[in-house]
Amino acid sequence: MYHWLNALPKAELHIHLEGALEPELLFRLAERNGIALTWANVESLRAAYAFGNLQEFLDLYYQGAGVLRTAQDFYDLTWAYLEKCKEQNVVHTEPFFDPQTHTERGIAFEAVLEGISQALRDGRERLGISSGLILSFLRHLPEEAAFRTLEQALPYRDAFIAVGLDSSEKGFPPRLFERVFAKARSEGLPAVAHAGEEGPPEYVWEALDLLKVRRIDHGVRAAEDPRLIQRLIDEQIPLTVCPLSNVKLCVFRQMSEHNILELLEAGLKVTVNSDDPAYFGGYVTENFAALHEHLGMTEDQARRLAQNSLDARLVH
Repeated sequence: MYHWLNALPKAELHIHLEGALEPELLFRLAERNGIALTWANVESLRAAYAFGNLQEFLDLYYQGAGVLRTAQDFYDLTWAYLEKCKEQNVVHTEPFFDPQTHTERGIAFEAVLEGISQALRDGRERLGISSGLILSFLRHLPEEAAFRTLEQALPYRDAFIAVGLDSSEKGFPPRLFERVFAKARSEGLPAVAHAGEEGPPEYVWEALDLLKVRRIDHGVRAAEDPRLIQRLIDEQIPLTVCPLSNVKLCVFRQMSEHNILELLEAGLKVTVNSDDPAYFGGYVTENFAALHEHLGMTEDQARRLAQNSLDARLVH
């Protein structure tokens, strides 16, 4: 039905690898690692994917990530996502991963990185999908923890293209991480950051002015500040928007209320992404399809959104 959307060459710039952990793989990894789950089966786990807000989702997300233990687990997770990219003609991806989610529970940083990096290399060689990995700091943890993670990562500097900031937005403004982002910048790592999803437009200003980000992840609440919108247009700062995620986490009550096409027509460089596709009901093509179905997205708009994603890559 949506073959024309699937056929569009596109990049994905806002995808959390841990959020691509499908229930079926989660159960397989739990069995492989001898982990007892609180859900009886795949269906009961999927039924738990009804979230009232970002925090309710994150609680389940971190619980699910607990099945990831070995380099092979991280490889399998990343490879499954890349196979989905191949299906949907995602020709380039810049995924996030959250080392603190794993190191905080005793998993070696090297195991996480080894599995993901090998899968991305195989994706380039066997699937023709180019990629660049973004190391994200968890904003609900102190900046000191982010500094420790950056120190762990620097010996593997060539494995990353940027640093990011994610997790619980409310109450954790970007300014709390100004120093660690400055340190990353001094090491030649550009930055992106989640801002303006549940947090106010002020968080987007801070991400731009204090963290010096090249892209804003989400950013839909920037629409509440006309001055900010004009700046984003003038500077052509990309927004990595995640429509299905925004509805699933109640940022918008329903897809018909989403503002992505309004932002596009206003002149912003908005892109379409899946965020945490295993939890939010779809990968990139499903997000495009939702815009077509509920917002009347035209073929011209779809092509511009896809081209924006290719133009907004950090690595070309």
